Amino acid sequence: MIPALAEVDGAPVLVWRLARPWLALSSAVLGGGLGERHWVVNATVANGYDRLDPDRHLTEIASSVDLAGPGLGFLTAVDVRQVVHRDDGGVHVSVTTGIGAHPTWAAGPAELTEPVGTINAVCWLPRRLSEAALVNAIATVAEAKAQALAEAGVPGTGTPTDSVALLCPTSGPAEPFGGPRSLVGGALARAVHAAISARL
Repeated sequence: MIPALAEVDGAPVLVWRLARPWLALSSAVLGGGLGERHWVVNATVANGYDRLDPDRHLTEIASSVDLAGPGLGFLTAVDVRQVVHRDDGGVHVSVTTGIGAHPTWAAGPAELTEPVGTINAVCWLPRRLSEAALVNAIATVAEAKAQALAEAGVPGTGTPTDSVALLCPTSGPAEPFGGPRSLVGGALARAVHAAISARL
């Protein structure tokens, strides 16, 4: 699932146009949650982005590239043309990695830090997963990300704005597991780890 590259208001946007809807579980600011989705966009914004309606902004971006219906939208200060694609065992991932000056520990101090950097992972799975397995696979992505950062000596487990999308077919027998030792989860973990490591 290689995205097309578009330009909206002078900024690059990765665009996935789906011939049929896919079942998605995502933390994306637009279209996040569980449900069928018809498209995905990952758009570059300027450092210091301060719009308080990113979902509306993403809807405008999607409309400008002729996308309609329910979809998923991501924003990042990373130039999305630096996306890294990796495949493993039928899983395909596209990851934009930006750590910036302020990686954070998940269980760090309570005070707020200025979020600079984002890791967005769009992950395509070769077979349908059960709802529970999709949740499990979200944890698998987080574990693979934390492993890649640790191996690179990054002092943190990610950034405050990291987002992920898992997309799988809507039909077929549902895989019951998505952890890193399951067939799909293991391939997902390796692909995400490799894609993030390539930019660290």
